Amino acid sequence: MHPSAKPKHSYPLDAWCIRETSFDTQSHFLDETLFALGNGYIGLRGSHEEGYSGPAGTSLDGTYLNGFYESEPIHYPEAAFGLAKTNQFMLNVPNGKGIGLWIEDERFDLLQGTVEKYERTLDFRTGVLQRALQWKSKKGRRVSIVSRRVVCFEHKHLFAMEYVVTPLNFFGRVRLVSTLDGAVKNLEAGDDPRIGSAVSGPALHLVDSDQEEHFSALLQRTGNSGFSLVSATATELRHAGPHALRLLKNGQRLEQSYEVQADEGQAVRLTKFGCYYSSRDYPAKELMWRSRDALAQAQASGFDALLLEQTQYLADFWQRADVEIAGDDALQQGIHFNQFHLLQSVGRDGKTNISAKGVTGEGYEGHYFWDTEIYIFPFFLYSKPDIARKLLEYRYAGLGKARERARQMSHDKGALYPWRTIAGEECSAYFPAGTAQYHINADIAYSIKLYFEATGDDDYMLRCGAEILMETARIWLGIGNYDRGGRFCINQVTGPDEYTALVNNNYYTNAMARMHLNFAADVAARIAAAQPGEFARIAGLMALDAAEPEEWRRAAGLMALPYDVALQIHAQDDSFLSKKVWDFANTPKENYPLLLNYHPMVIYRHQVCKQADVVLALLLLSEEFSLEDKRRDFDYYEPVTTHDSSLSSCIYSIIASEIGYHRKAYDFFMETARLDLDDTHGNTHYGVHTAAMAGTWMGVAYGFAGMRVVKGALRFAPTLPAQWRHYTFKIHFKGALLQVRVEPGRTEYRLLQGEALSFAHRAEALELTLSAPVLSRA
Repeated sequence: MHPSAKPKHSYPLDAWCIRETSFDTQSHFLDETLFALGNGYIGLRGSHEEGYSGPAGTSLDGTYLNGFYESEPIHYPEAAFGLAKTNQFMLNVPNGKGIGLWIEDERFDLLQGTVEKYERTLDFRTGVLQRALQWKSKKGRRVSIVSRRVVCFEHKHLFAMEYVVTPLNFFGRVRLVSTLDGAVKNLEAGDDPRIGSAVSGPALHLVDSDQEEHFSALLQRTGNSGFSLVSATATELRHAGPHALRLLKNGQRLEQSYEVQADEGQAVRLTKFGCYYSSRDYPAKELMWRSRDALAQAQASGFDALLLEQTQYLADFWQRADVEIAGDDALQQGIHFNQFHLLQSVGRDGKTNISAKGVTGEGYEGHYFWDTEIYIFPFFLYSKPDIARKLLEYRYAGLGKARERARQMSHDKGALYPWRTIAGEECSAYFPAGTAQYHINADIAYSIKLYFEATGDDDYMLRCGAEILMETARIWLGIGNYDRGGRFCINQVTGPDEYTALVNNNYYTNAMARMHLNFAADVAARIAAAQPGEFARIAGLMALDAAEPEEWRRAAGLMALPYDVALQIHAQDDSFLSKKVWDFANTPKENYPLLLNYHPMVIYRHQVCKQADVVLALLLLSEEFSLEDKRRDFDYYEPVTTHDSSLSSCIYSIIASEIGYHRKAYDFFMETARLDLDDTHGNTHYGVHTAAMAGTWMGVAYGFAGMRVVKGALRFAPTLPAQWRHYTFKIHFKGALLQVRVEPGRTEYRLLQGEALSFAHRAEALELTLSAPVLSRA
């Protein structure tokens, strides 16, 4: 088993915030990720306004825009037909949060002088990052500095800051310099394939700039993807006395320098608003005036009004999404941290998705994966269904590119979604662990099925969902074939386990394909019967032959699903059980993760799993397996799984809980719940792990509460971990909002919204109504 790393850093336990009470250079890089702010579009790493003068490689002062990218050709030493041609990577865009501070002739620097008091807090209920400190310069001058920062949920393109300096023991000159710095670049890739891009220089080229008394703007353009971007800031200084203002320009760096004579105890307040507008959203010619207008409106509203909006937005979110746990303070903090970062990271416009690292860092280059559909989507579906629909709309927007990719992969019809992408093209340069993961099509189909069963949203199904389902279902007949025994086989694919590649009949892939084919055929039949005009329209869009749905059913009915009779387990694929088991006993702990220390071929020829594969199928297709099946499969695969992937532990926790392995369930759950706060994978400084964060929510709802949706029916089988006094969570389902509270010996179900909701508690059918909104069961 992969040994868990020890926590690199810890924070005082508070359910609703993370707080650091001293400035720590050792954890600085990590803290930049953990204290990051975002709104699903803008992401500001938790870098200090004044910058950081520490050693190279200990800071990444990043600002990111979800879905805004540069592209570059992928260079293969040995090319082959159909390999991905172009990479896309999220850009580090101009830094608008910079504020420099000079006290007389001394510059404020956290690494110089003496930090006498220090506290920084990220509050999950207000969405505000606040820092308060007291600093003494080398010459003995002492100041108080309080800064607040917010990235606005209600305004996609806007962030705001307040910076207050108060002299404590002197009268003298205080200078504040607000900067907009366009001379930024991305992190360069090293030996770890999970981080960085191949571009070494600036990816944004200056086209024009504008600088006025309190306004700065940069107009830039990407070289290959062809996007324009305006980054702009507006500043305002408040001080009892007069001030002098100087405008400075140094290449792509614009400065507004404010100088005042400040009395002891007299506050100097700088308010700063920033925005980002790109041609991915608006015509290039509109970007500058839109930026001016947005900043003018923000200034007119004021900083405090934006904070109030933020608090109100988050109050509504927590009212619907909060998971409460009594009995483990570290876990409660971890869950709130995870939920908050998921909300900060997810695109809500139908054009963007959620990347593996959100908008907190450059790991995986800002790419979107299957993580969205299988791990993250359920959290939003049951907490904020409107966001879930936007994620599905993003997949519909990419259907054209998926059709193109299918043709590149020699499928004459259908659509094949990319393994990793931003704008729809396949960006995976390593096809055995990328393009070969055809299960991406079934994963997207699964999320559409989950969404429809939870919402009954016919509008989405008719506008988008049915077309995606049927176009992607076609691919299974394109890649699969019937063998001599009549089984439908899917060969040369890679399942979720990336330590086992290019195999025949990966169990997860085939089982999910069967679900996909049957569901696509069911949807086709339902729409054809109920709304024949709509079915004719959809069929016309994709030139669907009338016989195709029955071909899907036939393939599903004859699907090859590997099973080992002797072991009585579901085999991961046709060859997995014939391989040599990895020598875990003699693998040094420093050799994990294996992908960084062994050639892929060495790993591929062994029985070793990076993450849940068959075990994931046990969750997603739960009704297809008996409890004995699940126990035998878990017992076999758990010892050969390293959990080198952050996607793994949460799934093992859920299945362990279901089969009664309560200690293992809790241990696996805790590996996920504070994965980023405790940096247990040792790479959170490059960005959070959004799939693992959502996996924590799944661990509560799917794991300990035993929540499943089977054929549209909701059911629970709750258990209470011995370490907890109780836990509570809420889900949206079929127009209702249900609260589930699990205590020792009882579960309380409470209808918070909606007129009625039917579901099952273990094997008992229950119904909540307006007249009977609360039920308790043992």
